[in-house]
Amino acid sequence: MTDLTVERARLTYVPAQPAAENAGIIPMSLRTVHFVMPGGVDDPAAPSGGNAYDRRVCLDLPGFGWQAVRHAVPGSWPRPDGTARERLARTLRDLPDDTVVLLDGLVACGVPEIVVPEAGRLRLAVLVHLPLGDETGLDPAVAADLDSRERAVLRAAGAVIATSDWAVRRLVAHHGLAPDRVHMAAPGADIAPLAPGTDGVSRLLCVAAVTPRKGQHRLIEALATVRDLPWTCECVGGLGHDPAYVAHLRELIARHGLGDRLHLTGPRSGADLDASYAAADLMVLTSYAETYGMAVTEALARGIPVLATDVGGLPEAVGRAPDGGVPGILVPPEDPAALAAELRGWFGEPDVRRRLKAAARARRAALDGWATTARSLAGVLGRLPEPPGRAA
Repeated sequence: MTDLTVERARLTYVPAQPAAENAGIIPMSLRTVHFVMPGGVDDPAAPSGGNAYDRRVCLDLPGFGWQAVRHAVPGSWPRPDGTARERLARTLRDLPDDTVVLLDGLVACGVPEIVVPEAGRLRLAVLVHLPLGDETGLDPAVAADLDSRERAVLRAAGAVIATSDWAVRRLVAHHGLAPDRVHMAAPGADIAPLAPGTDGVSRLLCVAAVTPRKGQHRLIEALATVRDLPWTCECVGGLGHDPAYVAHLRELIARHGLGDRLHLTGPRSGADLDASYAAADLMVLTSYAETYGMAVTEALARGIPVLATDVGGLPEAVGRAPDGGVPGILVPPEDPAALAAELRGWFGEPDVRRRLKAAARARRAALDGWATTARSLAGVLGRLPEPPGRAA
């Protein structure tokens, strides 16, 4: 890995860091937001960045004037059965006129026939963790239908909240939304102890649900071409989302003879997840689509450099250190050879490793916390317009 390669890996887009709204305001009384979210938001067997985001902002919103009343609605979102649909409809129907409601897009965006009529009397904001049609592996007709449904919901909502500047631009352009109605509230990060790692180079970690969108098969293919290097890799993430894909990965691992070096360890949380991060020398993420990439900032919050695909909001999550240093390397999607080449550079060039680790530690100190996320959300909720039915 030459200096030129590293320079090319530097990010060409560095998101602006606007001052958080309502800074310094101490609320004297709390307003209420009703937060409608997926039923599995607290399920430790099915962790996701969206679930973690929803849980965390509920804890931090009171510091900025809002108490969150949670409504977890079970169902196979975004394509629920009749029971789930009725439960969501009843949840919204039972709320008084003019209530402020924050809807997780996974629940809201697939059912405009339920959500859109309520926009005439409720103050609705929709939080989009991932556009529904961007999920990998969908039948084209299903993706188009979900896309159309999402557009109807987002156009009816009083405000739309995305988790990165990239996602804001994507939603505005793709769904034809008014730019002043789409807002950004990026995930925060909790600064954690610096990861001691294993030997400083060989322990690779991937934290992502095991689904086609996260692209673990590309990681396996890349690692199979660098079997001569002394790496081990742990893939942490839920195994229940797509059993067929998990079976495919296990077959790939066996075919390449990597069973003793690459492990699908399932979901981890709390101290177990902390231990996985603590042992990591390099975070790897090979997603096809990401609106942000919370696993990236969780790694950087421990000073762990990142090797990831250059998609969606991942460049924003990787970001830059205050001195301009880049704490990670981005590779083109659909290019396991490029990923393998960067892994060889990581192992073969100590100066590059030192530079990346120094940038990761500097980026760690500059990461925004969850209070910034909650402050941004509170600002959006406080400016929600009156419902059209009420205003009339």
